[in-house]
Amino acid sequence: MAEIGVTISHAVEQPEPRHATAEEVSLLGIQNAALVTHIRRTYYSDEGRPVETADIVVPAAHCEIVYEIPISR
Repeated sequence: MAEIGVTISHAVEQPEPRHATAEEVSLLGIQNAALVTHIRRTYYSDEGRPVETADIVVPAAHCEIVYEIPISR
């Protein structure tokens, strides 16, 4: 984004547990209707404008999702 003059100020993630779709089952090599976590991530510019999105799907049984949240003083 810096190459096109956009400064990213923050990202927002919205995790949602659900069952895998048929396509996800095939791509991830998991069982039919396995539980996954679907994460919708949106990056925002320093002007507050959404500039990029990502959809991430991870099998619930194969990983642990951990967040680190910095606290300003």
